[in-house]
Amino acid sequence: MTFHFRDAAMAAAGLFLLCVGPTAANSTILTISGMIDGGEVHFSLDDIEAMGSSEIVTETPWHSGRVTFEGVPLVRLMNEISAAGETVFVLALNDYSTEIPISDFAKFQPILAFKADGEYMDVSNKGPLFIVYPYDDNPELQSELYYSRSAWQVRRMEIE
Repeated sequence: MTFHFRDAAMAAAGLFLLCVGPTAANSTILTISGMIDGGEVHFSLDDIEAMGSSEIVTETPWHSGRVTFEGVPLVRLMNEISAAGETVFVLALNDYSTEIPISDFAKFQPILAFKADGEYMDVSNKGPLFIVYPYDDNPELQSELYYSRSAWQVRRMEIE
C-alpha cells in the first residue's frame, strides 16, 4: 500500500502542528481518504471529540499498569465518513503503517483515543491519536497481530 500526499509541505506543516499539541484544536490532525463520501476529509481534534467518545480501561504493552483511554469509537468514525471499503490503511507521523480490517471495529470496538488517564496525548505520549483495542476484554487481542494494528501518532487513514 502506498500513501499519496498531495503536498509534502502540507505534511510537514501537519507534523509541526501535531508537535504543538492539543492547543491547535482547530487544526487538521487527521486526514481520511479513499472509499468515503467526499473523497478526502480533514478532522481537527474538536471535530473528533464532537463525534462523542467512549472509554477503554486496559493494560497495553507500552504502558505500565491499566490506562483509561478516551476516544471516538472507530465504528462510529467509519459511519460518520460513510466508509465503503473493507480495509483501513493507517499512517503514523513516524511513517509506521498498518492495515486494519474494518470488520475489527464492530467486532472488538477499538477507539481512536485522544486522551489517556484524562490528559490529552501529545506526540511524546503516543498522541495525538492512538488506536486502542480493549486488550483486557479478550485474550485474542493480546497478540502481536492486534498490537501491530494499534498505531499511535495516527495522521492519515485510507479506506480501500
